[in-house]
Amino acid sequence: MIFDPTPLSPAEEELRAEVRAWLADVLPDDFRPGLGLGSRHDPEFTRALAQRGWVGMSIPTEYGGAGASTVRRFVVIEELLAAGAPIAAHWIAERQTAPALLRFGTEEQRRWFLPRIAAGECWFSLGMSEPDAGSDLASVRTTATPVDGGWRVTGTKVWTTNAHLNHFAVVLCRTSPQGDGDRHAGLSQLIVDLGADGVQVSPIPLIDGEEHVNEVVLDGVFVPDERVLGEVGQGWAQVTAELAHERSGPDRYLSVLGLYRAFLAVHGRDPDAVRAAAIGRIGAQLWAIRQLSLAVARSLEQGEAPAVEASLVKDVGTTFEQQVVETLRDVAGGEIDPGGPTMFDRLLAECVLNAPTWTLRGGTTEVLRGIAAKALTRSAR
Repeated sequence: MIFDPTPLSPAEEELRAEVRAWLADVLPDDFRPGLGLGSRHDPEFTRALAQRGWVGMSIPTEYGGAGASTVRRFVVIEELLAAGAPIAAHWIAERQTAPALLRFGTEEQRRWFLPRIAAGECWFSLGMSEPDAGSDLASVRTTATPVDGGWRVTGTKVWTTNAHLNHFAVVLCRTSPQGDGDRHAGLSQLIVDLGADGVQVSPIPLIDGEEHVNEVVLDGVFVPDERVLGEVGQGWAQVTAELAHERSGPDRYLSVLGLYRAFLAVHGRDPDAVRAAAIGRIGAQLWAIRQLSLAVARSLEQGEAPAVEASLVKDVGTTFEQQVVETLRDVAGGEIDPGGPTMFDRLLAECVLNAPTWTLRGGTTEVLRGIAAKALTRSAR
């Protein structure tokens, strides 16, 4: 695994300042930051961001995007997440679907979807996880049967973020039986219209009362041939190729930055040595993980596919996020009060309820460490 140190260029730093100034102008003074991927679904904010050219930045100009580098996109995303901005409407489409369409999609798909994604008008969910399957994507039981002009899709997906609000989902399903015991064979990705006949979306209430993840039942949903993403039977290879985009970004370590800043607002000048040590330790760890994530972004920009490095960043980053919540909870002392007088009180309560999910979504810690261990074993031979 290679993580090359990579500083930002003057132009990239200038972009950071521009995004930060714009956010300071558009977000209200009493704005409550979201927790990274758990930020709010705000179509109006997404469209305003798109007008600045900051949605679908890596989409080439011929498809309506900015044609920006992976690192310039990283800079914008980092500032949005640091502010806790409401980016949920376009997040999956911008982060994962657009790169997949550029790499595997047909020209017709690119011409239709990419301009809409870049305009902040087309929102996607991911249809991967299934009941009783855990993190084992190869065990998917959702099937797609060939019919005249397309496919009939039947199955159930769970933990499908914002499927009740979004327009489409890229669904991983089985299009042919696995052969020779290879569970990864015979999987394909289909673009499913979430408003189509046979799609039933049911929110799954979380422990904090929020309903942004869903169960999606697909009951014989028709998907035309032109909505197959990539090659039939190559779904596993395609999903694997996407993981570097999903697992390595700032969203994997910045969920707690709002909490950290709120803690500093209350305790930043506290002379207590334990609190001072906690502040310094969190800051140092955050900067180190950020450098790892930036190195992966630069690698992606250079056309590489650092899937193993991305898995390590996701593991380290989400574990760090959980540790920050526990550390700040301990050193702050007192009862957790979601209706407390400070932003720190309210964000801490929200983080305590949500933190257990951070090492689950996007691949569990055990799965990610298995990926890293296999790569290290191969390199040692």
